[in-house]
Amino acid sequence: MRRALLAVALGGILLTGAACDSDAKPKNTAAPAASPSAAPAPSAPDYTASNRQVCAAVEKIYNGGLDGFNTQIGKMIANKQAKLAADAGKARAAAGKELEGVGAKIKAATAAAQDPALQAAGAASAAKFAYTADDDAFFAKIKSQKDYDRTIQAQLQDWLTPVAGYCI
Repeated sequence: MRRALLAVALGGILLTGAACDSDAKPKNTAAPAASPSAAPAPSAPDYTASNRQVCAAVEKIYNGGLDGFNTQIGKMIANKQAKLAADAGKARAAAGKELEGVGAKIKAATAAAQDPALQAAGAASAAKFAYTADDDAFFAKIKSQKDYDRTIQAQLQDWLTPVAGYCI
């Protein structure tokens, strides 16, 4: 406790000493006068209306676009539990195709945005969907509905994080 008080006291003394430096020269803090012929700085484009339209399309894709994926995951889980490996593999492949499709739809919807940053965010989200579609480790973790529920929440957030910055 004494060390902490000593450190605070010494810090205060050092700051006070630095503030009282007699060699310090006054600085000119006045802002330079603007020339009358200087043009005002251009303002950033307003993408609000375009972003609203694009975000509405993304929300529509998000709300209904994962139905096919969810169906195929359900089939995959049922087939895994029934020890039907071939059928589980087919359902896994179909689920991957569904994810790729959702990513492609999001990329297409955001490509129509006027805001280049939203376009880039859409492409990033699409890439995340595509990556997961090919990620065998992601699908291997899902053996039951409980596994799916535990896994999907974080995954949804990861997939949509780039676009969510513009659409929330």
